[in-house]
Amino acid sequence: MEIIIREMTTSDIEQVLEIEKESFTTPWSEEAFRTEIEENVLAVYIVAEYEGKIAGYGGFWRILDEAHITNIAVKASMRGKGIGDTVLLGMIDYCRINRVPNMTLEVRVSNEPAIKLYRKHGFKEEGTRPGYYTDNHEDALIMWRKNQVR
Repeated sequence: MEIIIREMTTSDIEQVLEIEKESFTTPWSEEAFRTEIEENVLAVYIVAEYEGKIAGYGGFWRILDEAHITNIAVKASMRGKGIGDTVLLGMIDYCRINRVPNMTLEVRVSNEPAIKLYRKHGFKEEGTRPGYYTDNHEDALIMWRKNQVR
C-alpha cells in the first residue's frame, strides 16, 4: 500500500471535511481549514493520499521551538492500516528537518487508540487539562515529545 504524504492544499478541504466530520464530535468548519492553510503563517498541514484520495491528515502550529499538534484524523474506512502512523511520522520528520525540537498535543483521556499511537512514537504524558473538551467537558492528556533535530 503506497501512501503519499504531502502538504495540504485548499483543493483537499472537501475530502478533509468528510474525515473531520466522521472523526470528531465538534468538527472544524471549511472556513477554519481554509484560514489555517491560507492565512495562518504558523500552521503546517499535511495529508496522506492513497490511490488518489485523502485517507488522513494532520496539522500543527509551529511556535518558536515547538510544534503544537492541532489534529490528526483518518478516514473511518482506512483505519487500522497505518495511515495515522504515517501522518504522525510525516509531522515528526518535518520537525526534525526544520529543527523543531519539541512537539506537544492534547488528547482525550478516553482516546486509547490515539494515546497508544503517540506513546509508540515517543510522546510522554506530562499532565492533564481538566474539562478541556467543550462538548462533554472531558479531560485532556497533555503529551510531549523531544525530537533529534538535524
